[in-house]
Amino acid sequence: MARTAFARAGHDHDHCIEEALDRAETLCAAHGARLTALRRAVLGLVWRGHEPVGAYALLDALKQSHPNAAPPTIYRALEFLAEHGLIHRIESRNAFIGCDHPERPHAGQFLICARCSNAAEIDDPSVTRALSRSASGFGFAVTRQTVELSGLCPSCRRAAGA
Repeated sequence: MARTAFARAGHDHDHCIEEALDRAETLCAAHGARLTALRRAVLGLVWRGHEPVGAYALLDALKQSHPNAAPPTIYRALEFLAEHGLIHRIESRNAFIGCDHPERPHAGQFLICARCSNAAEIDDPSVTRALSRSASGFGFAVTRQTVELSGLCPSCRRAAGA
């Protein structure tokens, strides 16, 4: 997938979006789920940038192609996309981002730029195991795990002279 780290100069974002949509279509078909035109449109809107996007911003954008869309429309689509591992919810932003690895279940680990809001998904199974092991030591059973790290992306670090 194109977004394994922060997008670099020369990043072909249109290809990034098309690849995400094609993979979603294939995965849904393999699981007997329907990626309807509306769900596909919402997924495309989530992937249009590399920053988490909120439901109401998605709704506003969706109304360009689906004028009758209402909050339940967007929330049902987001629920479907999340259930099928195609997007992640960024809890700290109350927003959503496309999943880089939808073909396999994994815990979300995200680097979120405090300046530009771009985000990158990382997938480090050792982090997942370490957190689960620590939680288990307290008798806690982890059912969902999302790790969010805030800082500066490479572009913003360069701009700040850091």
